[in-house]
Order: sequence, then structure tokens, then C-alpha cells
Amino acid sequence: MTKINTRWSSGRREHRGHRALRQAAKFALELAFVLTLSAPLGPASAQEGGTLVWPTTGWPVASPSEMGINAAALEQLDAEFRAGDHGNVDAMLVIRRGRVVADHLYELNYEQISADTDRSRHQYNYYHPDWHPYLKGSDLHTLQSVTKSVTSALIGIAIARGEIESTDVHAMSFFFERQFENPDGRKSSMTLHDMLTMRAGFAWDEWSAPYTSTRNDCAQLEKSDDWVQFVLDKPMATQPGSTFVYNSGNSHLLSAIIKEATGETIDEYAERYLFGPLGITEYHWKKTPKGLPDTEGGLYLKPRDLAKIGYRYLHDGVWAGQRILPERWVERSVRAWVSDTSPRNPNSTLGYGFQWWIISDGLAGRPFVYGGMGYGGQYVLVAPEYDLVGVFNAWNIFDESPSPNLPGLFVSRIVSAVGAVE
Repeated sequence: MTKINTRWSSGRREHRGHRALRQAAKFALELAFVLTLSAPLGPASAQEGGTLVWPTTGWPVASPSEMGINAAALEQLDAEFRAGDHGNVDAMLVIRRGRVVADHLYELNYEQISADTDRSRHQYNYYHPDWHPYLKGSDLHTLQSVTKSVTSALIGIAIARGEIESTDVHAMSFFFERQFENPDGRKSSMTLHDMLTMRAGFAWDEWSAPYTSTRNDCAQLEKSDDWVQFVLDKPMATQPGSTFVYNSGNSHLLSAIIKEATGETIDEYAERYLFGPLGITEYHWKKTPKGLPDTEGGLYLKPRDLAKIGYRYLHDGVWAGQRILPERWVERSVRAWVSDTSPRNPNSTLGYGFQWWIISDGLAGRPFVYGGMGYGGQYVLVAPEYDLVGVFNAWNIFDESPSPNLPGLFVSRIVSAVGAVE
């Protein structure tokens, strides 16, 4: 791995919600520009340049030029990451037509980087190097909210297996044994579809208040003893299905729904029906105090295994000839049910599907790109018409870390390199 010298000086630590909001605004502004740089070149088949591959036991490797990508473009981006031009980037992986064309790890010293931060040792201290970004010195990297996208896939699997009826099922039917505060008739009308699209209607705010503030709902959630109860007790703010509000607690309710519907915790269920078929053998999933896996941001994977999630979506939920997700699940998951997640921002381009972000809608000559996105710089990105999957891991949460637009770089530097072979 490449060593990078990284410096850290003490200073004010920024709340992840404020930083996420600022990054989202910056992302929308930059992406509006870079999307104009990449016009579609037409569909690319995974069978071009070789047979269709299923990397259950490992990804085959090919040179960029063999897969129709300008190698110089990938080398330049790699050099920038090595130099620290885009902050604390830990990994870049690019796969085209089922073959690895770029795979880079960047070794940063997080003991040193986080030396002047809060070092209290618990799994939700995002500054402690035992837990973030890598798990206790291993190669497993936190995915943060990309966990939500993986959870969405497991909801699809439960529907395919008949353990959940459909996305139209009433969500509160899974919690009929619970008593909760703030009874409201609108809660009973909430569907699984509303939850998957972040339109559940709960009163929730995890971006406008500092993470240490008692007004931050996500911070309160992570400090609570019963995460499910915490969310169910929240009052309603809007009619379910009407308003997008990013709500990590809403996503954690899906963990309880899987348990109620299948009798298994979601990590057990994933091992049987998702990770197992895809050949993912190493992972970690944080548990909440009540023992439920954290489906708002608790999953850790290696980059090549995260790429398998994107590759499975690239192939309509089929893996090695076996249909893992229901027919049309991918199509529905990456449809922009919410066309504009930031209506107050005139430059916003981000849509939202079933816990997947729609980065570019494919209209007006732009490439269609969707992905899972997580705090600190976790991304699995898919450009279907280019048969392209990209994975980035980073940990840009510190004051002196830049806020790199990694999805924008994927579009402007990697997608645009397809077909531009010298």
C-alpha cells in the first residue's frame, strides 16, 4: 500500500451533520457542472471483451485499455489521491465489464490524524481509530450510510421470498406489540415504501444542529438504549409519503422489520441470502444496545466486496444466473421517487430511491448514475450504460480535511475516460 504523510493540528471539530449538509450543497453545485462533461457513449455489455463474469470467488483483472478506458485518466486521479489533494482518501476501485481496472489503497495514519480529538473508546465515537474508518486495524472499512443501500437490498430479498408482502405493507404492522408516545393516526398509514424513500413523516432533524447538541435526533438515537422505541416515540410532522426528510432512525426501523418478518437479525439474514451468494465472507455489523444490527450506518466491508453490491445491481439483481432480488426491484430502487432532495437549493441535482441516491437522472445527454453514499466519503457508484462500478472509501470528517466531490470525480474523470483510449 502507498504511504501518505498526513499532518494534523488541533482545532474545532465540526459536527458530521453540518459537514454533511455543507458537502451536499457543494456536491450539488459541482455536479451540475461536471455532468455536462460526460455525454453517453451508448450501452456497454459486460460480455464485450470477454465472457460475462461473476466474481463470487474473486474479481478478474484487466488493463484499462483492454476495457476501453483511458489509463492516463485513472493514473492521474490515483496520483492526486496519493498526494492528498482530495483529503483522506483510503481506497479507489474501478470495475468495468466485471473486471478490475484500478485498485488502489492509500495508507493513512489515523492514530496520528485523530490524536487531538475525543478518544473515548466506544463504537459511535467517529474519531476513535479503533472503530473509524477501519475496524481495529483490519481491512474492513466503515460504510456509514451506504449501509442503508445494503439494507434496502435485504428488504427486496425478503419480499422476493414472500416474508414481506410488498412495499405497500403498513410499516406499523411490524410493531403492533409496542406502545409508543405521540400516537397519531398518520403513523398507521405509513408504508414500507414511505420508509424506503425517506418520506415516513416523523419529526426529525439530524443536519441542522451540532452532533453534540440535544437537538440532534441522530445523536440522541445513537445514545439511546432502545433505538427502535426512540424512533417510534417521535411525533409526526407530515403525512407519510409527502415530504423527504433524511432520517437515519427511519432506516434503523428496517432492522426491526427484517427481524419481525423473518425471525433472523439482518446480519444473519444477509449472510444466508446476500453475502453468501456473493462470496462475501468478511464483514462486521455494529449492534445497538438491544442487539439489533445498526442499519443506519453500522456495516463494514472491504472495497472489493462493496463493489459486488453495485455489480449485482448493475445486473438487475441477478448473480451467477440466480435471481437474488425481485424482478424490477433494481429499477424501482434507483428510480427517483424523490426527484429533488434539497428543494431549497436551486442547484440541487440529487434524487432518492429506495435508500439509493440518484446522482444523475440520465436526461439531457447526461449519464445515468446512482449510488450508495455515506458520511466521511463512502461510495459505491454505478453507471449502467457504461457497465461501470466505482468504490471510494475516505474519512474526511476532520476540520483540516477537504470536502472532495468524489461522485463528481467519478463522473467527470472516470466515466468520461470510457471510450477515450489513446
